[in-house]
Amino acid sequence: MTQTPTARPAQPTLTAHRVAADVGPLELADYQKAVRLLLRHPLVTPIWPDAAALPLVRRWADRLRVDLPEVLGYRLVTSADTARLVRVQDELDATQPALTRAGRPFDRRRYAYLVLALAALGRSGTQITLSELAESVAADAARVDGLGMDTERKADRDAFVDAIAFLEARGALRTADGNAAAWAGDPEKAEALYDIDRGITGAVYQPNRVLQHLRSVTELLGDGKGGAARGVSGTSLSGNTQRRSAARRARRLVLEQPAVYYTDVEESLHGQLRGGALAEDLERLTGLVMERRAEGVALIDVSGRLSDARFPAGGTVAQAAVLLAAKIAEQVGKPGVARLPAASAAERLAAAAARIDGALPDRGGFQAVLDALAVDDLEGLGGLAAVGEQDLDAAEPAGARDGDGARETTYPFLPDAWLRAAMHRLAAEFGAGMSSDLRDDPDRLTAQAVVLLASFRLVAPVPGGVLALPLLGRYRSVTAQVKTRAPAIPKPTQPSLFETVSQTPAVEESTL
Repeated sequence: MTQTPTARPAQPTLTAHRVAADVGPLELADYQKAVRLLLRHPLVTPIWPDAAALPLVRRWADRLRVDLPEVLGYRLVTSADTARLVRVQDELDATQPALTRAGRPFDRRRYAYLVLALAALGRSGTQITLSELAESVAADAARVDGLGMDTERKADRDAFVDAIAFLEARGALRTADGNAAAWAGDPEKAEALYDIDRGITGAVYQPNRVLQHLRSVTELLGDGKGGAARGVSGTSLSGNTQRRSAARRARRLVLEQPAVYYTDVEESLHGQLRGGALAEDLERLTGLVMERRAEGVALIDVSGRLSDARFPAGGTVAQAAVLLAAKIAEQVGKPGVARLPAASAAERLAAAAARIDGALPDRGGFQAVLDALAVDDLEGLGGLAAVGEQDLDAAEPAGARDGDGARETTYPFLPDAWLRAAMHRLAAEFGAGMSSDLRDDPDRLTAQAVVLLASFRLVAPVPGGVLALPLLGRYRSVTAQVKTRAPAIPKPTQPSLFETVSQTPAVEESTL
């Protein structure tokens, strides 16, 4: 007896998504402006970042609700008075902090007061005085080990008012009477009364996970659909779903990072990063230009329409950093410079997560993680043990093979002593254009300049020094001069990291 074969169900095919499919050429720039606005300011209100922002986002909301999830895995949530972009984080990023009234990054205390203030406002009516809000936050803070809030202490009042100013700037609180700064100076003589916007208050903080269920900070990362930053394999997912998830993550990396190096990400993303679809999608979505090099890719923001930070830029630290970058680029071209491997993004994430998990109030749930990540393992991430100058001659050359025969990428290593000496010379030569406190403390200036260079993926800090990454090659042959009443370095008209600076020669395919 024969059986009639049954037809196999048709497999779904991966259809290409056309970004801004129904947006005409004359309107495309306006659509891209709305995209850049949301990417730079994930919360938009009637007054934040300005009065024109919310109408612009509302105009394109329907199209954005289609494009942003498909291209990036982001979700746009709108209400009468807010537009909230719910993003997916693939890395632990400390480069976009909340800022105080003085423009300094929030510390832990200020973040804690901000979250406690939001909780208190959620229990309040339509108005609240600053002193009442402070009392509520102080009561909650007293129940958190190591936090506390004493309104008799000026430092605690200043931290609390910084958190309130953050909410006021976004419209969650509106001053009806009084002045918060005066209250911070003397709460016995001053007071402030606020109207509460409950819609905005609820939109300020919208975690995409239930925090009580998290066992590690890494569980905040990824899209939960096979696109987690820790390399979820997604074996139960279809091939189309896996490819879509990988494509979204590759786009997010290029969009969120100053530069993406192929050696820094898992091989499963290399095809997406090298493909033409990624550049086409991101360029049409943002209006920026993609640039490719042998070492990686970057999205170029020539006019600063999207970037939240510029480099080169004004200020002593930024000016010193570009001068130091030029010195490093010059040094790595000399013979005899040691080369070492760098920790990958996954290794950096593991180290950062271990530090954060270990600092949580309840360490019990994370003890197994901490035991697994011994101190020696953390110090040796990426094969980088603590390196002293006496060890430099033993470093492997570029392209050395590891035990498995795979070619390992290495980068020029500059020790701390060399960096400090170079900054001392720069301070002596260009000190007239620097602020006096940093000019007179070159070691502190070196540390701040290295942090800035690392944030732009120009160097990678390692024990004992830094590794010069390929992007640094763009700053060879930088020229500078001290001018009267002008910065030491003329400010360029664009912040592009993949563009030449001053009289820098054209960059070859391999920059280092």
